[in-house]
Amino acid sequence: MNRFYWSDTSPALGEVHITQQVGVALYDGADKTNFVGGILSLTSHKLLWKENYGKTSCLCLPLPLVVYLEEQPSGFAKSAKIVVHLTAPEPGQTSGPVASSKFDYIRLSFRDSGQSEFMRYFTQAIKDQKWKEKVLPPGQAGVTGGRHRPGIVGIERSLQQRNKQTDSSISQSFQDLKKLMDKAKDMVALSKTIVNKIKDKQGDITEDETVKFKAYLLSMGIPNPVTRETHGTGDRYYQELARELGKVLEKPIQECGGMMTMTDVYCRVNRARGMELISPEDLLNACEMFEYLKLPIRLRTFDSGVVVLQSNTHSETEVIRQTVEAVQGSGSLTAEELAQLIGLSVILTKERLLLTEREGGVCRDDSEEGLRFYPNHFLTTT
Repeated sequence: MNRFYWSDTSPALGEVHITQQVGVALYDGADKTNFVGGILSLTSHKLLWKENYGKTSCLCLPLPLVVYLEEQPSGFAKSAKIVVHLTAPEPGQTSGPVASSKFDYIRLSFRDSGQSEFMRYFTQAIKDQKWKEKVLPPGQAGVTGGRHRPGIVGIERSLQQRNKQTDSSISQSFQDLKKLMDKAKDMVALSKTIVNKIKDKQGDITEDETVKFKAYLLSMGIPNPVTRETHGTGDRYYQELARELGKVLEKPIQECGGMMTMTDVYCRVNRARGMELISPEDLLNACEMFEYLKLPIRLRTFDSGVVVLQSNTHSETEVIRQTVEAVQGSGSLTAEELAQLIGLSVILTKERLLLTEREGGVCRDDSEEGLRFYPNHFLTTT
């Protein structure tokens, strides 16, 4: 209690009232005091306690002295409390209710409830540390230090200045974007030049160097993407786009286990095309041309509505066998666990499990914990 000092309720410069609670008693550590049933107020700078609303004098505790807070829940015949741990009192502090104390903490007893809400505000006030902010007196608030307050003209000038700064930032951003687009066009032109040189000088470049060069170009992206400007519109555009997709996606789909979701396909294709992006509608229309053009990829829609691209060499029998082995080896698996095990997306692993279930390879357990699959002992155990 020796951290408290007598003061009045007038706020300091920049101090803001936060909340208050009635029916609060003060404890000096574990000892009771005569300060019971009062009004506890919290500001951005201080903790105040006074006996009633008619009093102008109060006990004041500066918030910089607070180290940390903890709660004590209510119990049988006991009210809820907030324990306020404190540092040593400041030297030269104004006199208070007691000169010294054997405790380095106080307790706030909330006999009319409200402890949880007060604790939340108290914790935030300690975190914000508003008392550290420097606030100039009203006469010094302006830049020039005068008492003049800007009128409507001053406010309009301030807004105009702010708009100019915003416009300048936006213009700079668009200039940077234009530079990036120009650089991307240069990279595409460079890749086309390299491709032409490889075609023209097959005799001067070894086969290994040619393969390595093409691999580097493929990692950079599609050197000459199909566009409406170069290949027209309608079916002709979609057919050429489908042939391009077939070349780009055949190997990645095989590396993904023979199947890839359309969302992954869309991201991969547009990343490879650089600045020549295609829409989801154009991608879907081109994928519907795969079977007509007899490309090594086909579009497939599962019963759940999931749309994927699937390699023509993809074997469902092999997928079912691998899934059954994985479930039997682990005892049971969820779609998330199988995805981590075989390195596929959760959507595709779930479709694998559902396919295996339809063929009788696994059984499901649908509980509150989620969907889990087990080996089908009904068919394998006699």
